Amino acid sequence: MATAMIESLHAERPESSLDILVRKGNESLFTGHPYINEVLVWDKKVNRNVNLWQLIKRVRKAKYSGVFNAHRFASSGLITWLSGSKIKSGFKKNPISFSFTHTFEHEFDGKHETERNHQLLSPLFYEAKVKKPRLYPSSGDYEKVKEFGKGSYRCMAPTSVWFTKQWPKHKWIELCNSLQQDEFIYLLGAHSDCLICDEISAATVHSNVKNLAGKLSLLQSAALMEGAIENYVNDSAPMHLASAVNAPTTAIFCSTIPQFGFDPLSENSKIIETKKTLDCRPCGLHGHSQCPKGHFNCSEIDISDLA
Repeated sequence: MATAMIESLHAERPESSLDILVRKGNESLFTGHPYINEVLVWDKKVNRNVNLWQLIKRVRKAKYSGVFNAHRFASSGLITWLSGSKIKSGFKKNPISFSFTHTFEHEFDGKHETERNHQLLSPLFYEAKVKKPRLYPSSGDYEKVKEFGKGSYRCMAPTSVWFTKQWPKHKWIELCNSLQQDEFIYLLGAHSDCLICDEISAATVHSNVKNLAGKLSLLQSAALMEGAIENYVNDSAPMHLASAVNAPTTAIFCSTIPQFGFDPLSENSKIIETKKTLDCRPCGLHGHSQCPKGHFNCSEIDISDLA
């Protein structure tokens, strides 16, 4: 979602050179990005502190005129503090925010995360319109998924890092069974999602379900989603991939709620939630490894609601 900041910065300051810092594993999102000069990568899993210090030295050497920190944790706060930049803009929730030149509230007050992030750019401009997130799959990415784009198809991303954000497997199978047999269904996810996608594919009676989990890059997945009739996602990363290419989106919210500000931004999007009134929902911002109440009633959504 921070890509919306890139769009705003480029629109208002097209002459500026923009770099972005990401954790290792996300750098492929910005391959060939038309507005990004350089992608800085922090490897947090190997020699974490050594790599952090090397990154800080690299940032200081670059002499940035502005550092805009959408992250709310100490590591990025330290990088911002020691950047040497004239403008150090971030959220008050960051433990190192005392060192920033400009700080802003990050409250779950119904605003979208892109709006909250947009505050960080106000030291440069005040009246600029909040842009939508955007990614730029390459011609090679589109070529990679071209073979899957023949005919009508739908994409499903059935997993999430958090159990209570993930619509249950049997519901995804039921959804597959309800769709027309002449349409293709592509299951998307990371390598770690292969097993559950295999189980869905094996259990459905739909004859045209293909598991692509772990077989496509993030940008290739986004390119495939862009051409789909519909994309079915949880409140998770694939929802934001779909928003970033303005792909049709049906977002299923279980334990979390859209009011947190992480809802889909595609022009053609809809949000599906349980119709039950539950005093335990939402049970947290990020979800849980299991339902705290043991019933997971927030996942009870009829297939007909997705039509």
